[in-house]
Amino acid sequence: MQKDSETTDINPMSRGVAQSGVRITNERAVLTLLALNPGASNADVARLSGLGPQTTSRIVAELESRALVIRGEVLRGRRGQPATPLFLNPHGAVAIGIEVGWRHFEVLVIEMSGKTLASVRRSYAYPDASTLFSDIAAEVATIRSGLTDVQRSRLAGIGVASPSHIGRNIGLVEAPEEQAALWRDIDLVERIAKDVDLPVHWYNDGNAACWSEVIAHAAPWPRGLAYFQVGTFVGGGLVANGELWEGEGHAANLGSILICDDEGNLTFVHLVASIMALQHMLTKAGMDVPTGSPFNWDWDALEPVATQWLDKAGSALAKAIINTRAVIEVDEAIVDGIMPRDIVERLHERVVHHLHLLPSLTADHPAVEMGCMGASAAARGAAQLILFQRFFSRAWKLFST
Repeated sequence: MQKDSETTDINPMSRGVAQSGVRITNERAVLTLLALNPGASNADVARLSGLGPQTTSRIVAELESRALVIRGEVLRGRRGQPATPLFLNPHGAVAIGIEVGWRHFEVLVIEMSGKTLASVRRSYAYPDASTLFSDIAAEVATIRSGLTDVQRSRLAGIGVASPSHIGRNIGLVEAPEEQAALWRDIDLVERIAKDVDLPVHWYNDGNAACWSEVIAHAAPWPRGLAYFQVGTFVGGGLVANGELWEGEGHAANLGSILICDDEGNLTFVHLVASIMALQHMLTKAGMDVPTGSPFNWDWDALEPVATQWLDKAGSALAKAIINTRAVIEVDEAIVDGIMPRDIVERLHERVVHHLHLLPSLTADHPAVEMGCMGASAAARGAAQLILFQRFFSRAWKLFST
């Protein structure tokens, strides 16, 4: 389902390439530099990119004519010629992000600055292939109708984030048997593109959510990062050597890491640290299982099971972090979830607690931080990836050092 991304490598000794036929590469280099260095002047961009001053001026003028770059007030009173600061136009491009989840879908639209212009989220018992796509198309149409003519003209495309292999695993959310057959015959990208008449690209939901956290992360960015989002199951993403590790779209399935539960039995992180696992614990305890978004649940009414689940989930995620660290140099792990922030804070505390109880052999444990994007991370990340792959350099990490 995933559309292969174009890859453009930029030599770190000459990050822009001043020759014919590489205009797009150079434009992306300039936009990336301005994203990382807002207020840089023409001279700054030329120096940082390795492009000549005249080439830089031409590129900036072209980007300005397309409303991707804006100029600030001239800076005077400094040594040398007055400099004009350059900035990305925060309104220069727009993208739509869609998340198709196990219990909900979300549609949102963001602009270049990352500001959300509109969003809608709808819950369901399972993703019904017979009705889902018309519902999504209707919400996309509503959101597009709310944009101005200028915003619609700057719409770069649609990013769709979803779990891999919905048809194979839909039985886990107790969907009717016929849903598996319906989903096996569906190409998610083609089906959504047919209804929305825009370019559509697919991303694994964990990867998209991870990217959203990367974009929100304060500089300096970690070279290695493991991301876990507790939802119906456990979404995961990896940044390795400064790049999002996508593979063919199914990489970084960290929820499928094998661990031992409290009884010493082999199981998956998905089956211990997820909302689904909490629901099973509630059922086993004879308690009512809430429906709808966990963000809106009365968590006090779920005690003492909620506390027991948070401890088990924290232990499972700590083990997953250690196992991930054994394979990839992970400097930082981010833990987030679709629950209220105070519940995510409690989960984060449990992860840190259990991580400190685990032995280390050849490397220190990574730092564990709480995510900031919450339940909308996947939809936001899908939209942000559209903008990134359309306008920015794939070698962005070179400019951030």
